[in-house]
Amino acid sequence: MTPGFMPPGFDVTGTSAPWVVLVPQNTAEVQRQLSALEAKGGRVHHFTAAPDLLTEQALHRTFAQTLQFPGYYGRNWDALVDCLDDLCGAVTGGVGIAGVIHEADPLLSLEGELFPFLVSVLCQAADRANARTDLDGFPLDRPAIAEHFVFEFREFDGERIAHAISGPDLTVRTKKGLVTAELNPAEWH
Repeated sequence: MTPGFMPPGFDVTGTSAPWVVLVPQNTAEVQRQLSALEAKGGRVHHFTAAPDLLTEQALHRTFAQTLQFPGYYGRNWDALVDCLDDLCGAVTGGVGIAGVIHEADPLLSLEGELFPFLVSVLCQAADRANARTDLDGFPLDRPAIAEHFVFEFREFDGERIAHAISGPDLTVRTKKGLVTAELNPAEWH
């Protein structure tokens, strides 16, 4: 496989899964798709794993600041899903967003469930934001907004990454140079 090549089936400009992709740093296809999202009017927001995402408190603070969450943001996992599902036009460009987590390697070394839980929460939020109906099946009064998250690793080990985020609530797939995550339909839909 050519370095930087990403197999087809992932599109940060669209409203279909997978919601989270984990790749080697500077993957050419990811960079191309992020540029395409911006060309359509969407926004790319950048995060650095260390120190901004290594604790739950820091993670909530960083997401709230970067994505302009309202002052009443509750700084908990449910509130994170709700705010990511309801981002303002200034954050999405009315088209969509991609959150890029650079140098994600330290997340693999965290004790406990922070990393897999973060990936699950991002999948939940993106699944809702990309939907055309609400949780009860009623049409939304807004169009679906493309929302995806990209984790970039300096030392990419797809098997280790997939193992770290695997759980019953996610469908995790691996290919050479690519790990993807989306909600497991048997658990969520």
